[in-house]
Amino acid sequence: MPITDLLERNAREFGDEVALVEINPDVRETRRVTWKEYSLVESGGETAFRRDITWKVFDEKANRCANLLMSRGIRRGHRVAILLMNGLEWLPIYFGILKTGALAVPLNYRYAAEEIQYCCELADVDALFFGPEFIGRVEEIVDQLNRVKLLFYVGDNCPTFAENYLHLAANFLSASPNVPLTEQDDAAVYFSSGTTGFPKAILHNHESLSHSAKVEQNHHGQTREDVFLCIPPLYHTGAKMHWFGSLYSGSRAVLLKGVTPESILKTISDEQCTIVWLLVPWAQDILDAIDRGDIDLSGLKLEQWRLMHIGAQPVPQSLIKRWKEHFPNHQYDTNYGLSESIGPGCVHLGVENIDHVGAIGIPGYGWEVRIINEKGEDVQRGDVGELAVKGPGVMTCYYKDEQATREVLHDGWLYTGDMAMQDPDGFIYLVDRKKDVIITGGENLYPVQIEDFLRAHEAIKDVAVIGLAHPRLGEIAAAIIELKPGAQCTQEDIEAFCKGLPRYKRPRKIIFAEVPRNPTGKIEKPKLRKMYAAEKLVASQVKG
Repeated sequence: MPITDLLERNAREFGDEVALVEINPDVRETRRVTWKEYSLVESGGETAFRRDITWKVFDEKANRCANLLMSRGIRRGHRVAILLMNGLEWLPIYFGILKTGALAVPLNYRYAAEEIQYCCELADVDALFFGPEFIGRVEEIVDQLNRVKLLFYVGDNCPTFAENYLHLAANFLSASPNVPLTEQDDAAVYFSSGTTGFPKAILHNHESLSHSAKVEQNHHGQTREDVFLCIPPLYHTGAKMHWFGSLYSGSRAVLLKGVTPESILKTISDEQCTIVWLLVPWAQDILDAIDRGDIDLSGLKLEQWRLMHIGAQPVPQSLIKRWKEHFPNHQYDTNYGLSESIGPGCVHLGVENIDHVGAIGIPGYGWEVRIINEKGEDVQRGDVGELAVKGPGVMTCYYKDEQATREVLHDGWLYTGDMAMQDPDGFIYLVDRKKDVIITGGENLYPVQIEDFLRAHEAIKDVAVIGLAHPRLGEIAAAIIELKPGAQCTQEDIEAFCKGLPRYKRPRKIIFAEVPRNPTGKIEKPKLRKMYAAEKLVASQVKG
C-alpha cells in the first residue's frame, strides 16, 4: 500500500489519540515558535517545552499542505524539498507532499548553501520548505535556484523572498485531496550521507517506504501501547524509517530536540518511552554520565523502557556489556542498512540474539542477503566479501545517474560497498567499507576491526582509523583518538595496548584529536583523510 494509507487509517481509527510529541529542553527567549505556544513542563526542578498533535490533526495538517501545494500547480512527479529541523511540522509536510503524488526530498540540515543548491538542482526540485535556521543559507542562493518556483517558510517573521507557509496552509481544506497512489509510484528522493564523496540522489517508491514500516514493526514488535523516542534528524532514512514502526502500529512517538544524557533520560521518564534508538556516542555519553554520578537513575521512571537499539555504525561489544550492567532488563537490537535500502532493517541482530553482540545480525524481515567476491560469486562462510541485499526496500535507482546505478544494482541485488563475513551460525559481521580498506605492504586492513579493539581502552571515547599514504608500504593505518573528558593517555600507552593486536594490524600513527561524525553517527572519514593527507610520513617515522 502507499505509505499515506497508514496515516489515513490511523486518523480514522485512532484520531483522538496523540501521534507526535515535541520536547524542547532548551527553548531560548528568541526562539521562533510555530503553530501554537509550547506548554511549560516542570519535572525534577528542570523545565522543558512540550507540544503535541493527534493522529486526526496530523492527517488534517498533511491534507492542508497537499491542497496548498496543488493550488500552486504541484502535481504527480514534481519534487518538493524539506529543509527543517526536527519538530511537529516536519512529518505533516512530508506526508502532505506525498499526498499530492509529488516526491518528498529531505535535505540534510548541515548542508552549506552551495550543497543545498547542488541537491536541489540534482533532484530537479520545484518547491522548497525551509525553517528559521536556514534563512541565511537560502537567501544566499535564492537567485540561483532557477527551477525552484515556490519557497515556503515554516516559522514566524517570514523573510521577504518567501511565503509564510503556516499562514497560507491554515486557509486550505483539511479534507484529503484524494490523489490515487500505488505502491509503484515514486515517493521520495533521499541523499547518500556523503561518506564516500558528494551525495547521490536515491529514488524510492511507495513500496519501499511501506516495506520499511512493516520491517520495523516486525523486528521490534511495536503495539499501540509503545512510545518511541526519536532523536536523530528526520531528513535521514534511519530516523524516519524507525518512526515508521510507530506509524504502522498507530503508536505515539516523541521528538526530542536535545541530546544530552540528562535530557534523553528525563524525556524517557516523563513521556514513559518504551523504545529508544540511540547512536553509539549518545549511549556512551549516558553510561559515562551515570558512572560519574551526574545522573541519579533512582529518581527516574524507567521501568517501562523495554528496548534500546543502535544503528548507523558498528557497536562495540564492550558498550553493550556496560549497558546491560546498568539496564539488565533491556532488550537490545542493532540494525544495518543504508539509504539505498531505505535505511535500517535489511540486516538486524534480533532481540533474541543478544549473545551475538558484535554481529550486525541476520537477514531482516522480507530481505535476502549474500556475501560475494569481485566476480559476484558467493564466498565461503568465514571469508570476507561484499555484502549484497535484495528486497522490496531496494531503491529504484540513483536519480539521473545511470552509470552509478549500474554499478550497484545487479538483477535486483544491491551491492552495498560494505565488506562483511558470515560465521558458521549465519550471523553477519561488518568488516568495513570497501573504499575504507587499507592496503599496507600487500595486507588488507579493515579499520572497523582496529577501531573495535581500541574502543575497549578505558580512556578512549571515540576512535577512527584511516589510511595515510606511505612511500614504502603504500598506506599505513593511522588512529585518530578522542579521549574521554579528563582522561590521561599517551602515545606510548596506546602502543602498549595495541600489542594485543597482530603486528600488521597495529596503527602506525597515533593522532589525538576529535573524531568528526555526521548527524547519523557515521565517522566522516573523507574529512579526516583530507585533514591529515598532508602528514609527512617516511619509513623512519613509522613504528612497526
